[in-house]
Formats: sequence, C-alpha cells, structure tokens
Amino acid sequence: MLVLTRKPGEKILIGDDIVVTVLESRGDGIRIGIDAPRGISIQRAEVIKAVAEANLEAAHADVDAEAKLRSQLGLNRPSDSE
Repeated sequence: MLVLTRKPGEKILIGDDIVVTVLESRGDGIRIGIDAPRGISIQRAEVIKAVAEANLEAAHADVDAEAKLRSQLGLNRPSDSE
C-alpha cells in the first residue's frame, strides 16, 4: 500500500486516466474527488461488503421456507399418491 500525505487541492494520478483530488479536510475525515473514465467502477468498500453479506443471508432460506409460504398462500402440497 502506498501512503501519501496530501493537502487540499493536491492530486494523485493513477495510471493515465484516473485523478484523485483532495478537496478538503474536516476533523477526522477528508473529502476527495475522483475523475475516471465512465467504464471504471468506483465503489465504497463498506457498501460492497454490506451488499455481499446481505446477498449471502438472503440466499440461505429456512429449511421450511417453502412450507411456510404455501401455508400463507393457502396452498397445499400435492400428495405423493396423485
């Protein structure tokens, strides 16, 4: 990891077409601006992590989820003899 000290208004270049500008410093945080081509995805890591965790949780349904849903909808499972 490269660690830099920058002042407001100073820029960091990443490759030929990504520019990170320090906009201002506020207390314990800073505001940055990122100029990048439209094809480059820029995401906050904590948002990606939260979405991934929510997706994993949603993918693990209860064992009896189908039976609960059928019961709420008033549907009965067809019997094996039919």
